[in-house]
Amino acid sequence: MTLRVLLLAHPAGHSLSPAMQDAALRACGIDARYLARDVPPKALRAAVAELHAADVAGANVTIPHKQAVMRWLDGLTDVARAVGAVNTIVPTPRGLVGDNTDGEGFLRALAELGVTPAGLPTVVLGAGGAARAVTLALLQAGARVTLYNRTRVRAERLAAELAGQGAVSVAGGRGLEGRVSSARLLVQATAAGMEGAAEGASPLPEGVLPQEGAVVDLVYRPRETPLLARARSAGLTVQNGLPMLIHQGALAFERWFGQDAPVEVMRRAAEEALG
Repeated sequence: MTLRVLLLAHPAGHSLSPAMQDAALRACGIDARYLARDVPPKALRAAVAELHAADVAGANVTIPHKQAVMRWLDGLTDVARAVGAVNTIVPTPRGLVGDNTDGEGFLRALAELGVTPAGLPTVVLGAGGAARAVTLALLQAGARVTLYNRTRVRAERLAAELAGQGAVSVAGGRGLEGRVSSARLLVQATAAGMEGAAEGASPLPEGVLPQEGAVVDLVYRPRETPLLARARSAGLTVQNGLPMLIHQGALAFERWFGQDAPVEVMRRAAEEALG
């Protein structure tokens, strides 16, 4: 029986995951296919019910379903509960369990840069789902995180919710430039700079960058955002969002099949699909 792994998304056509996961399945000799499903919000409950089928090995969940899907699952991992969102669903004997591999995937991507979060002064730009997953992972890894969001109240709310996880604060206005300058890791976790995004090229004022260290932009279309171009020109270490995408997908693969994912195979497939 050929197994299925499903991606629940709306829309689904832009995802790199089918190319990446199908390459991993072939490399590991697993008789399965990864199929992207365009699931409008009204159809989400029925799509989740389909995951109980015997030939379904697991699923990914992405925009706009990461939070809404939680109500239809039988259980959540501690990480998914803390993040408040699910990107991976694993069928188990006790039902469908929701997990979130974004934070751990981000930390694995950081490791490729040789960045160790423990004690590291870090600024995270944004207060949405990606920022929440990344901030939680950084705090649990021992980083000292400052949040900035154009709507300050959202950053304050996120900081309050994650206060028990570690050293997290909020900056804005005149204090932002100083926090960014003294940071050794800057993470851009908004849609700014993304192809077709309505937001501006960067949430930061022109010329505001860390004095040293690394800048990570979770956007990967385009491969180099205006923020990363500025950081590279300033001599900083840079990384786009593709390594995080690859590693969160590899972690999902490992949850479904109980074996190491072929990360380099997945990387090549994702890069080819990205063009």
